[in-house]
Amino acid sequence: MRIDRVYTRGGDTGQTSLIGGERVSKGALRLECYGTVDETNATLGLVRTSLEQSAAGLQLAPIIQRIQNELFDLGAELATPDPARRAKQPHVVQAHIDRLERDIDALNPDLPELKSFVLPGGGWTSAYFHLARTVCRRAERLVVRLAEQDDVGEFAVQYLNRLSDALFVFGRWAAWKDGRPEPLWEIVAP
Repeated sequence: MRIDRVYTRGGDTGQTSLIGGERVSKGALRLECYGTVDETNATLGLVRTSLEQSAAGLQLAPIIQRIQNELFDLGAELATPDPARRAKQPHVVQAHIDRLERDIDALNPDLPELKSFVLPGGGWTSAYFHLARTVCRRAERLVVRLAEQDDVGEFAVQYLNRLSDALFVFGRWAAWKDGRPEPLWEIVAP
């Protein structure tokens, strides 16, 4: 793919084109969905950069790079309302979800048993994972809303749900590998 120009002026009136050419408002729910998937991806860019200084980097950086590519495919899938056109382009499938589950299952046994909710923290890398997780959950909620009124692809919601689970485990694992304590939720008396 070659991109010669960054700007086209086509969106200056608040409209943009979906894959397939349909013009829609930039405020449309479908755009909010793939924009939030893009935001998840950008947050994972923070994670990848942080992994360069983390003991978790060797194992997690390739996984995050793979996930960023999968999120780009998901964004394109969400930007394509026509199911026939969508089927001919990259999109998330069950194998992507299965791989996330294998990633979770490989790392989770190393972690201490949870006896309370984890607060975001545990070092920069862990905190960035928790940020990515919350953005991913927002993307999931938006895609669920879109799926209630339009076709989004068979695995979009399930992929985002499993990804947010994976990001939680990755954040905990990064804190553990970096030797950082995880902040735990405590009830604060008034």
